[in-house]
Amino acid sequence: MESIKAQKGMGMEGVVAKWYAATTRNAIGEFKALARRVAEISPGPEVLEVAPGPGYFAIELAKLGGFRVTGVDISKTFVQIARKNAAKAGVSVEFQNGNAAAVPFPADRFDFILCRAAFKNFAEPVRALSEMYRVLRPAGEALIIDLRRDASQTEINQAVDQMELSSLNRTMNKLIFRFMLLKRAYTKAEFRELVAQTPFQRAGIIKSSIALEVSLRKQSSLDTALPQELHASPGVSAR
Repeated sequence: MESIKAQKGMGMEGVVAKWYAATTRNAIGEFKALARRVAEISPGPEVLEVAPGPGYFAIELAKLGGFRVTGVDISKTFVQIARKNAAKAGVSVEFQNGNAAAVPFPADRFDFILCRAAFKNFAEPVRALSEMYRVLRPAGEALIIDLRRDASQTEINQAVDQMELSSLNRTMNKLIFRFMLLKRAYTKAEFRELVAQTPFQRAGIIKSSIALEVSLRKQSSLDTALPQELHASPGVSAR
């Protein structure tokens, strides 16, 4: 069987994953806002989050009711943390361990897919996009929100300064963005090239703060419309 590489660089496990979970918990307001937004635009109740990390978005969406939410993450530590967070919140979310380039679900399963602040870390981005297409139902939609490589250091500093972080964590996040994450991120043109290599073929892409928002749609036999570009969303954390 062909081996599929999961991610660029070292993954988030153990202490690193726990640090990330503690840091991003401060941005719970952003996750709530994003959950409300997805609740308004999702074409159906079956929602998959690819790389949910600690599970904050998935849990907030589940709290709204009317959705069956699933998360798949390569990090075993994140899956454990997310399951504990969901149990504490009293909501039902299915968190599974898995690779974004080979997600463990059948075709045509989900109405909507979200991937936030993680796509730049995928070692095989074209496969990951193709997997999103495969597991979406016809007319299903996906939204990828991630750092854009042409974001300036000034823009990054301003975005990090707006996060509710300690002085030490703000400094650490700025360094992570500058020396690690920007190198992995994509420009708008590069993202279009990736999408063109997948069954999606086309995407709506807009700039938002230091991020790109990539909206995708799985065509149905009755629908040939281009994906619509969605309204701006919360920023992108350091992952």
